[in-house]
Amino acid sequence: MSDEPTSFLETPPVVDQSPATAGEMGNAQSPAGDPRFTSATRAFSEKELDDLKSLFNSIAAQSQSGGKYISPSAFKAYTGISGPLGDRLYDIVTQNRKDQKLTFEDLVIAKGTYEKGTKEEIDEFLYQLCDVDGDGNLTRSDLEAVISVILDTISSSGNIEPSSAPELRPIGIFLDAANFTKDNDGSSGRSMSFEDFRSWCRLVPSARKFLISLLKPSFQGSQVPHLIQQDNIDSNMLLLKEEYAWHIGGALSHQELGEWKLLYHSALHGQSFNTFLGNMSNAEGPTVLIIKDKEGYVYGGYASQPWERHADFYGDMKSFLFQLYPKASIYRPTGANNNIQWCGVNFSSDSIPNGIGFGGRTNHFNLFISANFDQGHTFTGATFNSPCLSKSSQIYAEVIECWGIVAKGGQQEKQEGLKGSVLERFKEDRNMLNLVGLANSSN
Repeated sequence: MSDEPTSFLETPPVVDQSPATAGEMGNAQSPAGDPRFTSATRAFSEKELDDLKSLFNSIAAQSQSGGKYISPSAFKAYTGISGPLGDRLYDIVTQNRKDQKLTFEDLVIAKGTYEKGTKEEIDEFLYQLCDVDGDGNLTRSDLEAVISVILDTISSSGNIEPSSAPELRPIGIFLDAANFTKDNDGSSGRSMSFEDFRSWCRLVPSARKFLISLLKPSFQGSQVPHLIQQDNIDSNMLLLKEEYAWHIGGALSHQELGEWKLLYHSALHGQSFNTFLGNMSNAEGPTVLIIKDKEGYVYGGYASQPWERHADFYGDMKSFLFQLYPKASIYRPTGANNNIQWCGVNFSSDSIPNGIGFGGRTNHFNLFISANFDQGHTFTGATFNSPCLSKSSQIYAEVIECWGIVAKGGQQEKQEGLKGSVLERFKEDRNMLNLVGLANSSN
């Protein structure tokens, strides 16, 4: 396959020799027997097609069309996206007809690609979607418009503080993670190739998760974890802003996007390795470690395993590294080795450095903070295929903070377990009282 995908809007019809069903499932506003529609229906069960028909009827009822088609305004209300990105999505779904009439066949064809297609087909759809002006070139301005819509949508969800005004939202950190290597015909600028776009989606998975939720709004692609910290800490001191949490959360499961609790902050608890480890004993699950160094760079790692004493690397492939500033990127394990997580405590050998880290090899980690908790290093490495995370390999930590992830259902299970233990204790006490009562009566 060539670097550039076949346009969704120009996909050649698939010849289908089976009896056409479009006349039964469609309506008068769409060409009966469209082979793309007939082919798309095969991806859905009869129940799913009935559900799609109900969905179409529900949105069309808001379109003042007599239930025949979906208007742009009703479609945007359904997806929750307005502006250039909402217009572009509507154009793609309606095959770029510009007739302002989204038919049932259009919906099935789009959903067939968007929900039932291969990962590459879905990425092709998203690639064309992000070309918001539809000129065939996904430029920096196109991507900037997409990121702006995403951050606006996240903000309007109520998870991000109102102080995050549009001009203060960190569009640049997500934009700078992208490469633009494709030459544009008749233009001095460059645009994103399809592979550039797929690479950007790997570095910023939260953006892909958001885009893939647009035609299935029940999927929470814009969910931001609820950040919980002590009342005596100024939120302006925190490294983990909601946009950053959303970015990191793009690499995590839905269950891990509930509550994130601040366990350690160097300005609040003191820049102490022992205090850090003591506070980590309160962690009930994975943790997110974030470092801001004296160069102003912000980065860290997601640790899927507890921070506890080991004489060698440990951990699993769920862990990853990330950058937050000056650009946002996520680096997952490559499988090249198992040198995932490091926690050296009170070792006297130089071959076992005391401190915490991720990846690489001993004394040449992808990220490491020594036990004095004020300096460390970051090197490129195959473990996460990550670059040097700061301006230079030697780092001097200015702020260190760590958040504990409370998985959804974890709190409820804990409470139910506590209720259960109290109930059992109550039963034991009641039984004991009954035995005492029997003994007294016998005397």
